[in-house]
Amino acid sequence: MHKTNTLLALAGAAVLLASSPALAQAPAAPAADAAATTAAPAAAAPAPTAELPAATETDPATVADAAGGGHGEGGLTPISMFMAATLVVKVVMIGLLLASIFSWTLLIIKLIEFAGLNSKTDRFLESFRQARTIADMRKIATADEFDGNPLADMAAAATEEVELARQAGLSVTGEHRDTTIMRAQTAVSAVQSGLAQRLSGGQQFLASTGSGGPFIGLFGTVYGIMNSFIGIAESNTTNLAVVAPGIAEALLATGIGLFAAIPAVIFYNYFNTRISAYGTRSDGFNAELMNGLSRQLDKGA
Repeated sequence: MHKTNTLLALAGAAVLLASSPALAQAPAAPAADAAATTAAPAAAAPAPTAELPAATETDPATVADAAGGGHGEGGLTPISMFMAATLVVKVVMIGLLLASIFSWTLLIIKLIEFAGLNSKTDRFLESFRQARTIADMRKIATADEFDGNPLADMAAAATEEVELARQAGLSVTGEHRDTTIMRAQTAVSAVQSGLAQRLSGGQQFLASTGSGGPFIGLFGTVYGIMNSFIGIAESNTTNLAVVAPGIAEALLATGIGLFAAIPAVIFYNYFNTRISAYGTRSDGFNAELMNGLSRQLDKGA
C-alpha cells in the first residue's frame, strides 16, 4: 500500500513537470502582443518630430547669402561689396575712385612737366651766361628752343623793356639808367607771378582730395552702417552673418577715401617742394639777370 502511494506521488510530480513549460509559455504571447502594440505607436510617433526641424531649421549659408546681398559662394570681395552697396554709397565710392585716378594722372603730368622744365632751364642758363650784350641776351631768350621756359620769359621781358626805352629815345646808359632797371625789374616780377600760378596748377585739387577724401568716405560709411542697423531692426536678428556684409560694404567707402586721400597728400607736399625749389631758382636768376643788365648798361651796350 505504501509502495502504491509512492508511485502515485511520483506520477503526479511527472505530470506537473510535463505541464509547467506550457504554463510558462502561455502568458508570453499576450506580453509579446502588448509589446508589439506599444512599439507600433512609438515607431510612428517620431515621424512628426523628424519633419519639424526640416520645416523650422534655416540653413546658415542661406541666411548669410541673403544678408550679403547675393554675394554667393565667392564670399565678400571689393567688387561684390560695391555691387551690393546702396546707391548713395556707390556714388561716394565712384567719386573717390575718380578723384584717385585724377590724382595719379596729375602726378604723371607734373613729373613730366618738371623733368622737361629743369632740363630746358639748364640748357637756357648755359647759353644765357655766354651772352656778351643785351642784344645777345634778347636773342637767346626769344629763341624757339627755349620757348615757354619761365627763365627765358623773364630774360625776354627784361631785355624788351630796355629795348622799348631805347626806342622811346631815353638815355638808358645815362640819366634814365636807374628807371630803366626799375621797369625791367617790374616786368620780370610780372613774369614770376605767372610762373607761380603756372607751376601750382592742380595743387588745389590735390589739396582738396587729401583733406576731404577721408571725410567723404566716412560719410559713405556712416550712411551704410545706418542702413545696416535699420536692416537689423527689421529682421530682429544680430547674427554676424546678417550684420557683417552691410558693415563691410560701408567700411569699404572709408577705405577708398583713404586710398584717394593718402597719395593726394603725398603728391601735394612733393610738388610744393618742387615748386618752392624752382621759385628759389628763379629768384636767383632774377638777381643774375638784373646784375647782367646793369653791367651792360654801365658799359654802354
